[in-house]
Amino acid sequence: MALFDRFRETIFLKSDSELEKEIAELKSIREQVKDKERLDIDIKKLELGLMGERQIEYELKTSDLGIYVLHDITLPYEDLTAQIDYIINTPVATYIVECKNLIGNVTVDNKGEFVREYYINGKHIKESIYSPYRQALRHIELIKKRWLQRNGKLSQLLFEKNFSSWYRPLVVFCNPKGILNIKNAPQEIKDHIVKIDQLNEYLKKEYDNTTWDNLSTQKQMLDNSEGFLDANVVRVRDLKEKYEIIEQGTNKESQTEYDVELENKLKEFRTKKSRDKKIPAYYVFNNAELERLVKEKPNTIDKLKDSKILDTTKLKLHGDEIVEIINNN
Repeated sequence: MALFDRFRETIFLKSDSELEKEIAELKSIREQVKDKERLDIDIKKLELGLMGERQIEYELKTSDLGIYVLHDITLPYEDLTAQIDYIINTPVATYIVECKNLIGNVTVDNKGEFVREYYINGKHIKESIYSPYRQALRHIELIKKRWLQRNGKLSQLLFEKNFSSWYRPLVVFCNPKGILNIKNAPQEIKDHIVKIDQLNEYLKKEYDNTTWDNLSTQKQMLDNSEGFLDANVVRVRDLKEKYEIIEQGTNKESQTEYDVELENKLKEFRTKKSRDKKIPAYYVFNNAELERLVKEKPNTIDKLKDSKILDTTKLKLHGDEIVEIINNN
């Protein structure tokens, strides 16, 4: 195939994020929370994180490289999980991306430690943060363990030989106003860290430095991406646990607003699906999602999609049946 005929699109197989749901859930309980200031700070942090991830999405859509992208993937391995901000499958490599949208300036010292400095209410704050580069490496190690667990010894030998060159960590800093100082950082980190406005240039440089014979085909990239999508699980977090909830007075009006009958029908559906498919119940929808389904009652597939109550996989597998239950209630 001629170079000018090659696949150049950016295809998002998963673009939604659990952060969207967590933000919506926190906002929905705000009036019930005693320490609203603390909750507002947590919401702001989540919104900054989501904003940074959306900046990456915007940049990738203009890359013109021919890539498959997965946003917010959670991979399980035994009692561990890896929550990965982005998986970018390019013709050159699979990048495991850790996104950071931090207020202030970040310096990486000669030991590879990350330090953030910023001002708040006129006070200078300097603090160490957990290395996002180290976090990306941990994700890659879990991916490796998952693969080795499922394949024979011969495949393992071939896989391990090429693994480190194919799966690459990438830290993307998304605060365009902040300074990223990596002058004294170890070369290993310098090679795998970039600011958001340099992301496409970084990916293209990697592409230009790879010979044509070593590039992956579109099918290989798609197969790899679909493998990650199939392995993705929905994170289950009880966000209310960390806040003190104000006891709400009970009255008949508030009790009748919540459709208990619909809740029971959806629970029955979830239980049946869980048994039939031999999957955990929260793979159908978790309790927070159930509560929103009952309250919002999205009665068309478009409304359910727009509500962002369910992620893409749950919407595809169960959306039509959920809408039917809501309409028949």
